[in-house]
Amino acid sequence: MKNGRYSDAQIMAVLKQAEGGVPVSELCREHGMSSASFYKWRAKFGGMDASLISEMKDMAEENRRLKRMYAEISMQNDLLKEALGKK
Repeated sequence: MKNGRYSDAQIMAVLKQAEGGVPVSELCREHGMSSASFYKWRAKFGGMDASLISEMKDMAEENRRLKRMYAEISMQNDLLKEALGKK
């Protein structure tokens, strides 16, 4: 595996191997990652399948988009209040 970002399928494969009884140190050495990364993945993605991971990422992206929209509308609202208040 490459060093850096791992795909959802790669993360799921590593977690499945660990559930199958492969020692964590061996997995980390084989896939070129740190044990901290493994435990972070297990805490975040443990018990999920690939479809749930992709759904979670889609929801996070939608949340980012909605927060950005809210910030823009809030800023416009504040500008309108300032403009109407100064007479």
